[in-house]
Amino acid sequence: MPFIPHTEEDVRAMLGAIGAETTETLFDEIPAALRAKPLEGIGRGLSEMEIGRLMEERAERDGRYRCFIGAGAYEHHIPAAVWEIASRGEFYTAYTPYQAEASQGTLQLLYEFQTMMAELTAMEVSNASLYDGASGLAEAVLMAVRANRKSHSKRVLMPTTVHPAYRAAVKSIVGNQGIELVELPYDPQGGHTDPALLAPYAGQDIAALVIPQPNFFGVLEEADALTDWARENHALSIALVNPLALALLSPPGEWGSEGADIAVGEGQPLGAPLASGGPYFGFLTCKQALVRQMPGRIVGRTVDLDGKEGFTLTLQAREQHIRRSKATSNICTNQGLMATAATIHLTLLGAEGLKRTAIACHANTNRLVERLTAVERVEAVFDRPRFHEAVLRVDADWATVARALEVQGIVGGYPLGDDYPELAGCVLVCATETKTEADLDDYARHLERIVSRQQPFVCPNKRPRDA
Repeated sequence: MPFIPHTEEDVRAMLGAIGAETTETLFDEIPAALRAKPLEGIGRGLSEMEIGRLMEERAERDGRYRCFIGAGAYEHHIPAAVWEIASRGEFYTAYTPYQAEASQGTLQLLYEFQTMMAELTAMEVSNASLYDGASGLAEAVLMAVRANRKSHSKRVLMPTTVHPAYRAAVKSIVGNQGIELVELPYDPQGGHTDPALLAPYAGQDIAALVIPQPNFFGVLEEADALTDWARENHALSIALVNPLALALLSPPGEWGSEGADIAVGEGQPLGAPLASGGPYFGFLTCKQALVRQMPGRIVGRTVDLDGKEGFTLTLQAREQHIRRSKATSNICTNQGLMATAATIHLTLLGAEGLKRTAIACHANTNRLVERLTAVERVEAVFDRPRFHEAVLRVDADWATVARALEVQGIVGGYPLGDDYPELAGCVLVCATETKTEADLDDYARHLERIVSRQQPFVCPNKRPRDA
């Protein structure tokens, strides 16, 4: 919907500049008989989110799904002002900031973006965005291997609780560069990486440890203990974080005794809509000591000879364009439009708005789990604190259940069996602030009816008991 930012004072100033008394005088040439009459029978005013939901429902009566899938792409309310501003020509079509004298608006916005991301992650330096979270994690791995002068092994510990698509992307990007990705199993009861499982690697030459928070299952990891373990064993710690969760959880810069070394993640929750997989953007922050190894570009603020404030590219190694595998990065551009939307989104919500959104998401997820696990033959798999999503075991064929839910306009969750064979029959569910009590009740009601009509699920990977 259109967003009109003019205040009453703005309107009076504009009318005064053109000599008009009221807005109505701008249309006095239109005959009164042709003008629309005032609307009657209009109810109470609705909030922006409520009116957006109402209009979507009315526009999509021929088919509309309520999505309970998260798995790295989240449905959040985006204020109308975000894309109304981001779609302005000076933002929407701007591309290269190489010519600082012609790109001050773009450069200032990216500088503000960097400032916000550094503050959100409690890190010292931020770049001006990357392609997406998955390739951003690969860049963080490459960065850590380059930066860790105490390590010569190029071994990186990668928990299996990292998003499967992220692990696949990292493997594709770094696999042919001599980097060994060592997968760490998760605790079957908690769904997290137990720090005790790192004991076999203590004292070994490890370049970096990846720490997802929350992890792919929505489970909160023991970030402080894992970060300290990495430091004690001369490995760099790479925090893989959800930016919205940082409104509630401790930021990477405060993990453990000295904080994580690098923080990376997907920025989609900050103003980017679900749109068939993109475009999204990655963010990456780090400690000041590692800035020379940071991929992408950094915008800085300075003053010219006349003392006027200006913005320019402060750090971008030109070698990254020409040295191929030896370059600092293969990132030669940034997701400028998505970073623009994120900057506007964060500005509009502020710290308090971001925190309220995160609290609403957490509360809705807990309500969803409570309702669904009240259904017979549905149970929660992991027992640790969570954010955004949870893993449920459904004692029925999920493919059949999912099809029946879709008939009711419900996308029930992300099946985990293909990525985690031991979790066949389990589904990852998510509820953000966009879900209402009615949405949660409908899901539980339909799930109970559908599961009650299905045969118990037989796991194809389950071994028969020994006689």
